[in-house]
Amino acid sequence: MLRSLLLVGVIVALGVGVLGADYAAGQATLVATYAIAGLGLVIIVGQAGQITLGQGALVALGAYAETLLAVRGVPPVLSVPAAVALGAVGGALASLPAWRLGGLYFAMSTLAFALIVEEVLVRWTSLTRGGAGLSVPTLAWGGMRVDTPLAQMLVSLAALMLAWLACRRLLAGRSGRAWRAVREDEIAAAEACGIDVAATKLRAFVLGGALAGLAGALYAHWIGFISPEQFGLMFSFELLMLVFIGGARHLSGALWGALVIVSLPQLIALLRDVLPGEWSRSAGLETVLFGAVIVAMVLLRPQGLASASGGAQASVRKGTED
Repeated sequence: MLRSLLLVGVIVALGVGVLGADYAAGQATLVATYAIAGLGLVIIVGQAGQITLGQGALVALGAYAETLLAVRGVPPVLSVPAAVALGAVGGALASLPAWRLGGLYFAMSTLAFALIVEEVLVRWTSLTRGGAGLSVPTLAWGGMRVDTPLAQMLVSLAALMLAWLACRRLLAGRSGRAWRAVREDEIAAAEACGIDVAATKLRAFVLGGALAGLAGALYAHWIGFISPEQFGLMFSFELLMLVFIGGARHLSGALWGALVIVSLPQLIALLRDVLPGEWSRSAGLETVLFGAVIVAMVLLRPQGLASASGGAQASVRKGTED
């Protein structure tokens, strides 16, 4: 992870020279925020072995909780933990079908959960203003305001490092071993060893939801405006692609995947300038490019960008996956 952060730092430095300090800092802020949400999926998908299609809904819960509290004057020292807690509760609710369902059936249940959350946000207009959205105040506390791209980047990177350290500590302990046992074989490796499979899955989703809530709280402040369509199914798919591109079994995969996901729109903008007329105006260009990236990753680096020479199996033997 430290090597990955150093590389991102080099990329940011290059971006400062080419694009300007504020723009590069803004992009780095988005990368760090996406990476925090990606860490939650690394825990759920890469460690516990559960496919979820509803992570975007958990980010939405954190974003709306933070916004609704912030506009009422609640300081970040209280509102951000509340957003994290609501994300964790949402993760726990999303995991309940896992007690009886598995595989594709459970993935579809998380998809239904995401659709329910989006519909509630749209319909509960007295609280969320529905499709009209909500303006998010600047992150401020005790006379300090995080209202510059540099300050936002530093806050996001600090949050990412704290989240990464917490995840790494958990993966090195009993929880990490239980998640990997459930991932490899629920019956042979987990139940035979006395591991409570349902509780183990629940812990993974609670942690993943908490990280999504933290990412949502930060994302709301950095964007400055939230509405339900920002957290639709495409957003959940982007987050899922993020971990597969970066490496689902590596914590640093969340950072690598976030770097790709945030960079793709910039690449699309460049492509629109050089492609012929019809292609440059195509609304499906982003989808085509996402698909091309996924196919390239499956063929060239199936373990993700974060996979090193030893691959995922070496990380499993060490017991901590970075």
